[in-house]
Amino acid sequence: MQIIIVGCGNVGAALTEQLSGEGHDVTVIEEKRDVIQSVVNNFDVMGIIGNGASYLVMKDAGIEYADLMIAVTGNDELNLLCCLIARKAGHCSTIARVKNPIYKREINFIKEELGLSLVVNPEELSAAEAARLLKFPAATKIETFARGRAEIVHMSVNEDSRICDKSLKTIQSEIRSKVLIAVVSRADEVFIPNGDFVLRAGDELTIVGASRSIAEFFRKIGMPTARVHSAMIIGGGSTSYYLAQQLISFGIDVKIFEKNLERCKKLSDLVPQALIINADGTDKDALMEEGLIGTESFVAMTNLDEENIMLSMYVKSVNPKAKLITKVHRVNYGEIIGSLQIGSIIYPKNITAQRIVQYVRGMSNSMGSNNIEALYKMNDGKVEALEFFVSENAPVIGKPLAQMNLKKGVLVALINRKGEIISPTGSSVIEAGDTVIIITSQLGLQDISDILDSKK
Repeated sequence: MQIIIVGCGNVGAALTEQLSGEGHDVTVIEEKRDVIQSVVNNFDVMGIIGNGASYLVMKDAGIEYADLMIAVTGNDELNLLCCLIARKAGHCSTIARVKNPIYKREINFIKEELGLSLVVNPEELSAAEAARLLKFPAATKIETFARGRAEIVHMSVNEDSRICDKSLKTIQSEIRSKVLIAVVSRADEVFIPNGDFVLRAGDELTIVGASRSIAEFFRKIGMPTARVHSAMIIGGGSTSYYLAQQLISFGIDVKIFEKNLERCKKLSDLVPQALIINADGTDKDALMEEGLIGTESFVAMTNLDEENIMLSMYVKSVNPKAKLITKVHRVNYGEIIGSLQIGSIIYPKNITAQRIVQYVRGMSNSMGSNNIEALYKMNDGKVEALEFFVSENAPVIGKPLAQMNLKKGVLVALINRKGEIISPTGSSVIEAGDTVIIITSQLGLQDISDILDSKK
């Protein structure tokens, strides 16, 4: 497809890398010359210096022939204006990044009136991920599939864990669980394991199953399954606001630290059930005074990555039982953060780009027989989890999984059949109308038929 991306900040750069890597014809519009130069040098894309809301700039970028325009600048109004111009000038599909909570109640009206294909709110998406983790604190990351009926949960193996130093087939015979250990990350290596694979302390596991089955698996191996009862959030920005709303609806006590007095007053009006504390979240005495030692979870949500990381490290040292969530914007900190073991890391850039890429893949395949219902990147982008809808003419229908010629590195993890979550075996058969969750190290799958190896 021909795609125009306006804005090349964190999200724009991630989208440019992903979409150009998948073979799309990408043109980037950005006002900063050095940013455009960097993007053009690193990726196979065309760059245009200018304002994306300018009709002439859009025309230079080829808006008349574009299939999709994605506006992800840091300015909501500019993004919406870009989409309006793109619709009028090129009649293409449009996606806008809109993060201001003011627009939340009106977003359906805005989407309909401007003809937007998708509106993405990075702060709301990040808050939703943090909320899922606080509902299930034993997990380091959670993704949902099958409209919430199935989950992919990431967890670490401890030395004293019941599953440590055991093979997957031994674990299955002892625990008799309906979940699937789909991916194991060990140091810099990623494995899609078979039954003989032995888990070791420090392994990062990706587990797939129905929500109930995953909770049962955690109980059987002695890990906590109950949600936290209290949360301390540092930073009173939009993400914290969205998160507080969700946690309060779960019955979780929420404290928010914010050093700007005017913002505190606004938060008090927006989330009156939360305790808003006008203090610097980096003040250790203030944290202690407000119950840091006793809190069950700590969420560092300031706009400074270094501050969030240092805060989580400090809390880990004084309250090691607390569930830690750290927001980080720069993904090049990944290797350093991983070695610090400071709980769950939330990357708003990745979450936003992932949601947009999911839409683009579905759009590019809209003329085919099957569509992508959900898409998640895992293990630093080395593995993908995709949910495909299976239509009547799909080539995977009617044949037992054991008889399929699957590509190497492809795993059929779950089948959702009219709301029933099936953990497949070799004799399982995919039917029309199913949605199927695929875990794969073969990146860029567009269609359920892509799991088959035509060379075999």
